[in-house]
Amino acid sequence: MSASTPPLDVLAGWRYPRTQPSLPESNASVQVPRSGPFWRKALAFAGPGYMVAVGYMDPGNWATDLAGGARFGYTLLSVVLISNMMAILLQSLALKLGIVTGRDLAQACRDHYSRPVSFVLWVLCEIAIAACDLAEVIGAAIALNLLFGIPLLWGVVLTALDVLLILLLQNKGFRWLEAFVIALIASIGVCFAVELAMAQPALAEVARGLVPTTEIVSNPVMLYIAIGILGATVMPHNLYLHSSIVQTRRVAPDPASKREAIRFATLDSTVALLFAFFINAAILVLAAATFHGSGHQNVADINDAYHLLTPLLGTTAASTLFAVALLAAGQNSTITGTLAGQVVMEGFLDIRLPAWLRRLITRLIAIIPAVIVTALYGERGAAGLLILSQVILSLQLSFAVVPLVRFTGERRKMGEFVNGRLLSAAAWSVAVVIVGLNAWLLLGTARAWLG
Repeated sequence: MSASTPPLDVLAGWRYPRTQPSLPESNASVQVPRSGPFWRKALAFAGPGYMVAVGYMDPGNWATDLAGGARFGYTLLSVVLISNMMAILLQSLALKLGIVTGRDLAQACRDHYSRPVSFVLWVLCEIAIAACDLAEVIGAAIALNLLFGIPLLWGVVLTALDVLLILLLQNKGFRWLEAFVIALIASIGVCFAVELAMAQPALAEVARGLVPTTEIVSNPVMLYIAIGILGATVMPHNLYLHSSIVQTRRVAPDPASKREAIRFATLDSTVALLFAFFINAAILVLAAATFHGSGHQNVADINDAYHLLTPLLGTTAASTLFAVALLAAGQNSTITGTLAGQVVMEGFLDIRLPAWLRRLITRLIAIIPAVIVTALYGERGAAGLLILSQVILSLQLSFAVVPLVRFTGERRKMGEFVNGRLLSAAAWSVAVVIVGLNAWLLLGTARAWLG
């Protein structure tokens, strides 16, 4: 190649050539069979989707699901379903970007935009990840307080220990980390399955709730909660994370192998997100069956829900299972949030730090504000911080979704794997809806604060 010839990646539509992948200690570390039965290949690719699905059942989503079910019964189940379908589409684009280009979304932004633009995107993304991590830290701390009486402040500090857990599991291999996350997800599922059996929801009403109604749009209060559910569903850090951890599979560079990898990774992601839909729907259904129509329609706080489940369902096991599920969700989310922070830092800045230092930095960014607010204002301040974190996430989301849809729709970057016209139209429609609804949610929140 002559000195005047641009690098291959620039010719392929990128401003800068590709560098070392993020999470280098895990990249291409999982063997994928070149032949064999369908189930064996599916199992080889199973894992990343469940790590991403954690972000769709985190404590930050619980408040909107609880509020929707307690106030409006099963009506907003359709919103949870639509949100999940949007998430499935966007996560499939994220995994395709990672497999085809060998870049995660953060690296793709760095290699496409100018250095100043890329730096601004990095700052916005770090703020969003810190906000999301804040929600997980507070959620886990609340669960520790409910289960064991540990003060919120000490609970927040204890969540920092997940850094050691991640290092231990990842040193054993990325599959160990995936297995731990899946085990926690399974425990959440079991807890809510038992809770639903206790609550005995009206199945006919649950089925009707899955069908959208015009009341969702015509009722301003219902519309606001619906926008909150939609706005809090797709987490920007999940798009960065998924495009990176899907590269932990060792896939041959030929088009046929990439096409197969996309197919199996999409299957993994779709199944995992459908499970996340079950969890979110279960929270809403539990709130609808227990609180709606019982004089507790205004329940939207995790603590209130915990204390009311026992008297309303007639057993202390109901509250205990609720808190156990919250602890598992919070712990799971802090693990994946810390990994996302590492992906973003390495992807945007192309800096390499020791693994323990990278994770310690990302944890401190979330824990320090949580410690300060919890120490000064206690439980009420922590709840307010939880709401603020969701608002910040809403603000950042468009800065992740729009580049993702744009990159996967450019033939120079994706080649034969570029989004087709129908997929492109669907992806841009979802992007416009999400950006618009999040803008509406932010406007409503600003009005509430100013009023």
